[in-house]
Amino acid sequence: MAKVKITETVLRDAHQSLIATRMTTDDMLPIIEKLDKVGYHSLECWGGATFDASLRFLNEDPWDRLRKIRAAAKNTKLQMLLRGQNLLGYKHYADDVVDYFVEKAIDNGIDIIRIFDALNDIRNVERAVKACKKAGGHAQVALSYTISPVHDLEYFVELGKQLVDMGADSLCIKDMAGLLLPYAAYDLVKALKENINIPIQLHTHYTSGVASMTYLKAIEAGVDVVDCAISPMAMGTSQPSTEPLVATLQGTPYDTGYDLNLLTEIAAYFRPLREKYLTSGLLSTKVMGVDVNTLKYQVPGGMLSNLVSQLKQANKEDKFEEVLQEIPRVRKDFGYPPLVTPTSQIVGTQAVMNVITGERYKMVPKESKALVKGEYGKTPAPISKEIQDLILKGEEPITCRPADLIKPELESIRNEIKEYIEQDEDVLTYALFPQVALNFFKYRQAQKYKIDSGLVDYENQTHPI
Repeated sequence: MAKVKITETVLRDAHQSLIATRMTTDDMLPIIEKLDKVGYHSLECWGGATFDASLRFLNEDPWDRLRKIRAAAKNTKLQMLLRGQNLLGYKHYADDVVDYFVEKAIDNGIDIIRIFDALNDIRNVERAVKACKKAGGHAQVALSYTISPVHDLEYFVELGKQLVDMGADSLCIKDMAGLLLPYAAYDLVKALKENINIPIQLHTHYTSGVASMTYLKAIEAGVDVVDCAISPMAMGTSQPSTEPLVATLQGTPYDTGYDLNLLTEIAAYFRPLREKYLTSGLLSTKVMGVDVNTLKYQVPGGMLSNLVSQLKQANKEDKFEEVLQEIPRVRKDFGYPPLVTPTSQIVGTQAVMNVITGERYKMVPKESKALVKGEYGKTPAPISKEIQDLILKGEEPITCRPADLIKPELESIRNEIKEYIEQDEDVLTYALFPQVALNFFKYRQAQKYKIDSGLVDYENQTHPI
């Protein structure tokens, strides 16, 4: 038995889950010094949707945010979330982009990169793992947790062994939908501990209401690190609260050793911010409760609300139950993908179309076709010939690693935006989000012009929420 460590998610996943990733850098910086004193395993502060949201909604440079956090957090490791070959975007990128992005993330201050793939196709994480290790970072590879006839203990243990062989420095059980129940967590952690010899971290969400109990059982089974959020930004669709877990473990062999008084001061900083987000409408009470349907239908909370809005648009709200029954059938047809971005949207949208049209696969979005064709990678279970024929209509599925079909693209991107480049990282920003990046670069130039002309006191400008 050993002390348990905590990764604090308030600077990334907590606000991504609760307020659509709208926390500004200015809101973060005053508290970094205190967060740095706690002794956390790491501060998760970058990656996921923060990159897109910084540019799109806050007019902030995500690279600049990372550098500022790094300068303020002198003792604690900084961590980010990376979607394997998708990086922080929504499609596969060329290997040269993956290599350069990982290198620059580490150059700018990231220590630990949590790398995952929505399908658990290890070919989609391999390049990022190699790039991370080459740049001197800690490559933490995640198992996307889900429940299905193929996702048993044996499946996850085998996957864990393959990731160790690939060079993973640590392993994360990533339970993005809050489906991992306490005793299942105990069994999974125990089985992994018996078969692999690298540290194991557990990440979950409070959506289904079981997360704190799940952490306790995982800790008893020997998990090394868990992800928590400071209490004003915890619970609901976020992570379990940091302080109650620290208090629970005090005086036990798992004691974190963190100072509860310091954590209370940190919570006091975030409390008024939470009120600000509530008042502005960014924080909805809908995301703060427990949604038992998550467990009932094994569907993430965000996916459920998405289905409701799709049905509303089609004036078919009365078909909600039918869609919920159709989701597991589509998921089975599509090879039991874990329901996480982008597969949750693909399966959900296809189920809605099947129900609305009254005929299964009469309408097939291009994303469904791409998944069945193998463009996202290899599905956990094979897709039947019958479904392939129905959806691909004679096109051959691909069996190679999807990124093998993408030519190097860094140089052409560099040439495309040379007039806007102010730092090396701009090339990567544009590679990931071309249109959003271009808008931001133009905004940045305009701000610079105003400052140079003496038209604005930029230092004292506040960003919109």
